[in-house]
Amino acid sequence: MSNVAAVTTNNFENEVLKSNSPVLVDFWAAWCGPCRMVAPVIDQLAEQYSGKVKVVKLNVDENPEIAEKYQILSIPTVYLFKNGSKAEEMVGARPKQSFEEMINKHV
Repeated sequence: MSNVAAVTTNNFENEVLKSNSPVLVDFWAAWCGPCRMVAPVIDQLAEQYSGKVKVVKLNVDENPEIAEKYQILSIPTVYLFKNGSKAEEMVGARPKQSFEEMINKHV
């Protein structure tokens, strides 16, 4: 998780909503098998898009307020935020190419 910062309810607004660059948010939980499958891909995306897209993770068990606000009903869910609002979302474990296609539309 070298290039992927953890965000919480306390810093979500500053790190995600007020970011000058697009932000990819991985909503996950420690007990979630598919989340663990996606984690290496999220790490690769953080490295690949370094300087263009901020990549962060939010643990839904530790930050239920944010998960509820964005109606995260299934994990992993990945949102791409741009200019303070959700631009796109992807639910479930997906191949890296799917995430790249989503990101490339917004950078």
